[in-house]
Amino acid sequence: MTVKVRPGGIEDAEACQAIYAPFVEETWVSFEEEVPSVREMARRIDGFRASHGWVVAELDGAVAGYAYGSPHRLRHAYRFSCDVAIYVPDAHTGKGVGTALYEALFPILAAHDIHAAYAGIALPNDASEGLHKSVGFTPVGIYREVGWKFGAWRDVAWQRIVDA
Repeated sequence: MTVKVRPGGIEDAEACQAIYAPFVEETWVSFEEEVPSVREMARRIDGFRASHGWVVAELDGAVAGYAYGSPHRLRHAYRFSCDVAIYVPDAHTGKGVGTALYEALFPILAAHDIHAAYAGIALPNDASEGLHKSVGFTPVGIYREVGWKFGAWRDVAWQRIVDA
């Protein structure tokens, strides 16, 4: 199978929402507690695509994952940094989807004058930590007990990549 990555658009909102929903409902990978609507997902795609970039991966013509950049913080001095997020369902892990998504997203971030991208990884998540390391992210630190989900405190490891 060949992974095809392209810019995401609002027409991908339903597919991205379907990928994201299990992460919200069944894991602490996302700290959201309710699945956003398709309309909200379209709003996110449209906004983040314009400000930082949103890409989707396809396998056999179907959306198999997505990644995007978003503002790191609101203060103006942070304008050259961003947060990134990537979602690939278990059915498509190990097929190069995550790597292909980041390889497509990084040049878009660079075109938006992004100097450093930060990934927050809810722990434990060996697969995500491995993916981020494989594409050049390095550890920054861990926010201990920063989120509460499914009846327990969750840690988030932060990693960064500079001039990807």
